[in-house]
Amino acid sequence: MIILNAEENGALYEEAGQLMKIAKEARENAYMPYSHFAVGAALLCEDGSIYSGCNIENAAYSPGNCAERTAVFKAVSEGRRRFQAIALVGAAEGKEPDKEAVCTPCGVCRQVMAEFCDTESFRIYVTDGENIYSYTLNELLPMAFGPEQL
Repeated sequence: MIILNAEENGALYEEAGQLMKIAKEARENAYMPYSHFAVGAALLCEDGSIYSGCNIENAAYSPGNCAERTAVFKAVSEGRRRFQAIALVGAAEGKEPDKEAVCTPCGVCRQVMAEFCDTESFRIYVTDGENIYSYTLNELLPMAFGPEQL
């Protein structure tokens, strides 16, 4: 994990900031009448295109979808298959992210990312409202299950 700052991580800090802005905007569209926890995501594809997503809940719970998977599935449905980074902004409805509840991807989302991303280089940006943290997918999902296990 790296705490990003402009002086030490210039290009990554800029990339993360741009993705965070888009993720925050995507969070505005979250449909979360049950959990009241809104999440937005912005996914950077290898070709430079960006896909956003928000969490979408359902009364039956399991048909709901996380913001990260919404962004990934949108990108895949448009023919993208290689991704570089994703940013997440999540917090309780009406609140901003804070140090008490930094929003990281759930296990299912981590596994979906592993299907399309290089686990050593794919970056996951999260925020506590003050700082931006950068993780590799491998840090958050060591020993991922993949095609090599089949």
